[in-house]
Amino acid sequence: MPRPEAKPKAMGGAGKGMMQPRNVWARPLHTHTGVVLPEWIDYNGHMNLCYYVLLFDSATDTFLEQLGMTPAFRARRGASTFAAEIHVHYLRELRVGDEVRITTQLLDYDAKRIHFFHRMYHRQLGYLAATNELMSLYVDMEARRVTAMPAPIQKKLQALARTQGKPRRPAQAGRVIGIRRGLKK
Repeated sequence: MPRPEAKPKAMGGAGKGMMQPRNVWARPLHTHTGVVLPEWIDYNGHMNLCYYVLLFDSATDTFLEQLGMTPAFRARRGASTFAAEIHVHYLRELRVGDEVRITTQLLDYDAKRIHFFHRMYHRQLGYLAATNELMSLYVDMEARRVTAMPAPIQKKLQALARTQGKPRRPAQAGRVIGIRRGLKK
């Protein structure tokens, strides 16, 4: 399965081909761009659901690296993050050749958890194609247990929270799956 690039290429706002500065929190925080590949198209003629998750996972990798959780950090600290829960909302189709842009919003955090939200947009037409809400846990890889993030990571989360201010909570955040009418008996 081809993996999209983990690092963003051309990012909007600063001009085509410009990389987002690593030390400055953007509003919104751009974390990934990509193109829907032909092998990602399913029998319905649109991008298969697993590739939405793949693209969102690449955005997560970039987001965590921007917080300082790089591969070198993970190796040195013997720690990483695990996804505890994810929710994906498919809002509009993406088809072969469509370019996407993903942004990330911090919803909340504490010493051991990061709650964040990705939005995937069709890059040319601008529509919201999908969203992804995540709860990540910071894990000591040797003990395989949740532990507190180092102070520098927590300070970056605090700085991001300050920069993003109190943005409007996404409509899809915190939703529960189900049929509201209940089962017929």
